[in-house]
Amino acid sequence: MLSTQDYLALDAVALGEGIARGEFSAFEVTQCAVDRAREVNPSLNAIVYEDYETALERAASLPGNSSSLLAGVPFLIKDLSPAAGLPVTFGSALFKGFIAQNNAKIVQRYVDSGLNILGKTNTPEWGLTLTTEPVLTGACRNPWHLSHSTGGSSGGAAAAVAAGIVPAAHASDGGGSIRIPAANCGLFGLKPSRGLTTIEGTLAECWSGLSVGHVVSQTVRDSAAFLDLISLRGTGLFANPLLSVESKSGFDGFLAALRQPAPAGLRVALITTHPTGEEIDSEVLAGVRAAGKLLEDLGHSVEERAHPADHAKAGAAMSKIIGTHVLQSIKPRLDSLGLSLDEAPVELSTKVMAKGGAKVSASDYVTARDHLRKLELDMLAFHESVDVIVSPVLSKPPAPLGWLDMNSNDLKDYAAKFSQYSGFTAFYNGTGAPSMSVPLHRSSAGLPIGIQMSADWGQDALLLRLAAQLESAAPWTCRAPL
Repeated sequence: MLSTQDYLALDAVALGEGIARGEFSAFEVTQCAVDRAREVNPSLNAIVYEDYETALERAASLPGNSSSLLAGVPFLIKDLSPAAGLPVTFGSALFKGFIAQNNAKIVQRYVDSGLNILGKTNTPEWGLTLTTEPVLTGACRNPWHLSHSTGGSSGGAAAAVAAGIVPAAHASDGGGSIRIPAANCGLFGLKPSRGLTTIEGTLAECWSGLSVGHVVSQTVRDSAAFLDLISLRGTGLFANPLLSVESKSGFDGFLAALRQPAPAGLRVALITTHPTGEEIDSEVLAGVRAAGKLLEDLGHSVEERAHPADHAKAGAAMSKIIGTHVLQSIKPRLDSLGLSLDEAPVELSTKVMAKGGAKVSASDYVTARDHLRKLELDMLAFHESVDVIVSPVLSKPPAPLGWLDMNSNDLKDYAAKFSQYSGFTAFYNGTGAPSMSVPLHRSSAGLPIGIQMSADWGQDALLLRLAAQLESAAPWTCRAPL
């Protein structure tokens, strides 16, 4: 019989292997996940829609000889992606009670792999902010300190993994929404290159390629294994980095890439200033510099440098694109209910963003997309002399709950706090380059501080190999002591 203690000690790959070998059953594993969820979720509010009994029934009927690496492993879906038969609200009262009829493409990949979906995780409305405190489902609390934020927008996913409910959970990242919660909850989180992974079939559903899906996880190898599940082997809406870069050198998958020798002699640019001039907390800076020292000790060349690109212009371009797609997401629902935007039960900052999107002309949209394309080319040139960029994920440790309020009547204050807190992550959504948060540091209060590492477009395997090297050299504790 698999004990809770044993369950908490295993990552997703180990659980899948144990099920396949018959060391324990999918039902035992799922029962451990459900028991853990019932124990800790009332304190966290990480899971907002439960499907535990169905998951247990599914696990009881799962054959024990599946060829899938992750068959039978319990899993959670972020409430921005439809999973057939489960609620999908996008964190908004506008969709309260809405049940998905079909799986999103990424969810279908997970289902086809045999992952066992337990429910849906908490997210801010439309994934639009840096903390997970939606009006509809309430605040998600950080397992390391219940009065602090998990980050956003995959805050529920990160809380569930850090608390040991599941070893990895579905997440998505349109401006930092994998990396920020991973940083705040002491997890590993990779935002893949644009074009590498399964996305939905329209530009609106992926914010014109700014947003990509993946997971937050305890271990690097879990991230690699899940990336293998959702990677495309052909072109989609965007150029595929797998075809452009890695397949040319005999690429055989991300989990396989971790069996290669650790990277050596990487050229690392260390960023210790905020891209828009905001102050960076001293504890965050200490973490970045410690990461630089660790990289030097591992044989990499580290040089403190300024970031070559204009983050403010990138942010302005992205705001136009995202605002347009937020309006697109809301309008069909408004029309079906006969509501105007002002009448709609959506949060104040969402309304402001949607109204901003309504003012974006076709010319504005194209100009914004062209600007981001220029930044992509600028970064290609920068990466001729730099392999990896190291920076903070956020400018300070996890903020207290309530500090960032999407419904604040003082939107200037909200915008100022947003800019002060963030600024490092969204740029890589704009350029489409891979970027990860690695849990290498802690604040004096014991709160996790993630370190961001980014590479050239298509170099996802390089980042994963580097993360595995760091994980081996400085193992992290990702399970919060609940």
